Amino acid sequence: MDLDWSALGLSLKVAGWATAINLFLGVGLGWLLARPRFFGRELLDTVLTLPMVLPPTVLGYYLLVLIGRNGPLGGWLQSTFGINLVFTWQAAVIAAAVAALPLVFKPARAAFEGVDGQLEQAARTLGASEAAVFFRITLPLAWRGILAGLLLAFARAMGEFGATIMIAGSIPGRTQTLSISIYEAVQAGQDGRANALVLLTSVVCIVVLLLAARLVGSRRQEMRDVA
Repeated sequence: MDLDWSALGLSLKVAGWATAINLFLGVGLGWLLARPRFFGRELLDTVLTLPMVLPPTVLGYYLLVLIGRNGPLGGWLQSTFGINLVFTWQAAVIAAAVAALPLVFKPARAAFEGVDGQLEQAARTLGASEAAVFFRITLPLAWRGILAGLLLAFARAMGEFGATIMIAGSIPGRTQTLSISIYEAVQAGQDGRANALVLLTSVVCIVVLLLAARLVGSRRQEMRDVA
């Protein structure tokens, strides 16, 4: 099989960085949205869910407008630091992180909402700070749901195509991820190479999804035991 190991390495790199970003961004947003109701909470939830339902090319266009040289963020980075994100692997990371964000903050929100508030309140009554309550009570009880979301996000980031090709392009060895490499192989009529890349991508994603399913199953069993 004609495997494109550079594309695999880049896809793992992009997915890894995107998942790391969502570990902080997605979990933080999930915790915020799980807190008592505040003005605009559901609107914020809806906006953050958009990457899950928008066409990937539309998402890519929004990102291109934002981080392109003439965009508010891209223009500022270019003029201030001389940084151009478009057509770089970092742009692929941004695309993958945004596309996978709903798969992290949604399970994180559900996991935080499933934590017994009486346990948190008891810790506060005993003098624990909010940080101590989060790291000693809330997070340990919610970590399985959060980790399952992160694994799903990793799989989603591995397969991201539409937004990535819009803002990162298809530069072999630099921005050509597995999904883009498959597209290029099909376009070039290289069926054997395309089949090998599809199989490789499928195996990686299946392994990740099996791990996520196992974690979700363990979380459900824990909730039944508690009940």
